[in-house]
Amino acid sequence: MKKILFMAICLFTAGSVSAQQYYYGPRHPHHQQKRSNDDFYTVKVGITGGLNIANTVDAYDSYNSTGTIAGFNAGLYFDVPLAYPVSFEPEVLFSQKGFTAQLDDGTNFTSRANFIDVPLLAKFHLVPGFNLLLGPQISFLTSTNNTYHDPTGTTTDNYNYNGNNTIVAGVFGVSFDINPMVEIRARYALDLTANGNNDGPDYRNQVFQIGLGFRIK
Repeated sequence: MKKILFMAICLFTAGSVSAQQYYYGPRHPHHQQKRSNDDFYTVKVGITGGLNIANTVDAYDSYNSTGTIAGFNAGLYFDVPLAYPVSFEPEVLFSQKGFTAQLDDGTNFTSRANFIDVPLLAKFHLVPGFNLLLGPQISFLTSTNNTYHDPTGTTTDNYNYNGNNTIVAGVFGVSFDINPMVEIRARYALDLTANGNNDGPDYRNQVFQIGLGFRIK
């Protein structure tokens, strides 16, 4: 986890420096700024991918949480201008979530869940190269892989849901424009509705994301 956080800090630092060079570089800085504002009013399409660090938390007991697992996210995003400096950014992502835990009998348990996430975000272009994103996310659970590991061996159970298990989450994030075609993005997402049955703890997915976005249009 420390290595991942260190890499994330380095990535953001490099992105911030690159963004400053792009927007405030020595070659006609005022001209570059104007081009950036003009570009705001075009609809943009891109692809994105990155790392997920996920676990679950109990909505009513902050100490009742689980261990983290690493996964990935990838998909398509749109950036639709509304009124400067606000645009609408809907996305469709494949996203891996889940958690690890040690059961009462000592068994090491890992649950890896595959989702189709649909973030519907407001994007605030605060300063050149730096953006704030906020909004809801609809998540469709497609499948779950549960692994049990104990001294006698490992067993695995697979479940398919065909996207008929729907969860609503909240998303907060930031992005840094390295140049007009590439951005660094970081986000935090937390389920707003329960994930599971009503007999146990109110577990909700918690996901930290870092990745890159590549504009294709």
